[in-house]
Amino acid sequence: MQKWIMSGLFFIACALAIVLMFNLPGKEQVAQENKPTMPKVTLDAAKAEATVKANCISCHGDQLEGKVGPSLQKVGAQLTNEQIFTTITKGKDAMPSFKDKLKPEEIANVAEWLAAKK
Repeated sequence: MQKWIMSGLFFIACALAIVLMFNLPGKEQVAQENKPTMPKVTLDAAKAEATVKANCISCHGDQLEGKVGPSLQKVGAQLTNEQIFTTITKGKDAMPSFKDKLKPEEIANVAEWLAAKK
């Protein structure tokens, strides 16, 4: 009787493993889902600067020189606009996500503005 129970449990575990193997997303699919899509925007420097002043200067400084967060004065030389967009949207390390605080278009405008800083 015990052999039958153990065989049944083994069969159920194998069947579950096969089902999960074919239904779980692959690494590429997970990476694509986790990468936010940057909307196309026309740079509005005044709006971007206002957004930065309202949301970023407490950590990055009023001249973007860096305080708690890193300096952003030449961030465009290190990161693309899409990388900046992803960082602002999802957050990174100690930086919080702004996806619930700012609209994607606002984040994209700030990303374009920061990407121009080289």
